Amino acid sequence: MWPHIETWDWITMILLGVILLVIGLLVGVSLLTTIGGVLVLIGAVLWVLGATGRTIGGRKHYF
Repeated sequence: MWPHIETWDWITMILLGVILLVIGLLVGVSLLTTIGGVLVLIGAVLWVLGATGRTIGGRKHYF
């Protein structure tokens, strides 16, 4: 029913990135927009690499 606890790491990273991205766009703070975009990108990359079974930094499951 619920995903494993390791899965929440990339979900949290992507959600935090989206929240910061939206706040940065609404308020006009480019630093928040940049950090949010980077977090979304890193979370998505880790999610895809982990889902394909690729090792990341010597660990099979990074998330």
